[in-house]
Amino acid sequence: MLSVVNEDGTTETGSLIDDIVREGARRMLAAALEAEVNQYIAELADQKDERGRRLVVRNGYHHERAVTTAAGAVQVRAPRVNDRRVDEATGERQRFSSKILPPWCRKSPKVSEVLPLLYLHGLSSGDFVPALEQFLGSAAGLSPATITRLTKQWTDDHAAFQARDLSDSDFVYVWADGVHPKVRLGQVHSCVLVLMGVRVDGSKELIALDEGLRESTESWADLLRDCRRRGMRDPALVVGDGAMGLWKALAEVFPAARHQRCWVHKTRNVINAVPKSAQPGAKKALQEIYNAEDRAHGERAVKDFAATYGAKWPKAVKKITDDMDELLTFYDFPAEHWIHLRTTNPIESTFATVRLRTKVTRGAGSPAAALAMVFKLAESAQARWRAVTTPHLVTLVRAGARFENGLLVERPEAAA
Repeated sequence: MLSVVNEDGTTETGSLIDDIVREGARRMLAAALEAEVNQYIAELADQKDERGRRLVVRNGYHHERAVTTAAGAVQVRAPRVNDRRVDEATGERQRFSSKILPPWCRKSPKVSEVLPLLYLHGLSSGDFVPALEQFLGSAAGLSPATITRLTKQWTDDHAAFQARDLSDSDFVYVWADGVHPKVRLGQVHSCVLVLMGVRVDGSKELIALDEGLRESTESWADLLRDCRRRGMRDPALVVGDGAMGLWKALAEVFPAARHQRCWVHKTRNVINAVPKSAQPGAKKALQEIYNAEDRAHGERAVKDFAATYGAKWPKAVKKITDDMDELLTFYDFPAEHWIHLRTTNPIESTFATVRLRTKVTRGAGSPAAALAMVFKLAESAQARWRAVTTPHLVTLVRAGARFENGLLVERPEAAA
């Protein structure tokens, strides 16, 4: 839609260039949604009913809605799909849901995030051309070869990230987890090993991201050794799940780091070990442990949990009692940081978004390219990470201050 331009170069909705950018964003989003739907329908073209009619067809458009982009709010009409397939196992109707613009989405990612998303959604190199030329206004320089060079640049960026010097980055807290974004990696059981840290100033930073086996001591040791070789020092605390490979590798490579088991992972494991009827009560009892006001109350809550559930479900209780010390380590750190240290949620929340927006497709290319795409998405997400609460306390932790039940009881000599 063209706007009337005033003498000063403005329009009713702002400057002319803003209008052009918004229109470009709208066209790019529309083109990407069309390409996504066309691919979905094409892949299911051979599925037909008993009368020979396709089970998956186009069905017009959804109602127009506003989506906030980096260029401002744009109006979008997403294509609608009529999917009449039925899941034989559950009897439920299949539904198409756009990974680019889910029904709940009212805010789009930045352009830097859209590019790897389109690639991971399986759009071929050729499909990029019409989508990007609508956004940029020209197809010049947007050949499939150019797009291939762009993905190679992402791979090079990831390689440079994994080789950078870490000697000037002092990570006091570190979260470690093996995540499974839906991309094609090198081995069947591969995952993405992720290290995220908190610097002395309280800011969060992605430390490392590489392919490996979640339960493998050697995979974790290789990643940790590489970080140490590049200058990383022992963190004060590492937060991770129950993968034994991580803890064995950590004891070898960073022996001075203390261990904190993730309560989200632990809760999930315990709940899975009790029948569904007992799960609500067990979950509440676990919350009583990690939300306790101090270690003594936490330990008492562990005993209460064991007394309540030990006779019927000893395996579930053993998952808590065997790891009690490492589940309650956070009490020896500032209370303001407990919310950050009890779980690996900083990694989980970031990669939940990545996981939802990626899937195994022919378009994901090589394992190295797929890993590079995940890296670019995580890199974009990093710009939105917030510092930990009361960041100045991180400096005290690194300096050796002693905390009991979240309270400072002994300052380091240099800070006394």
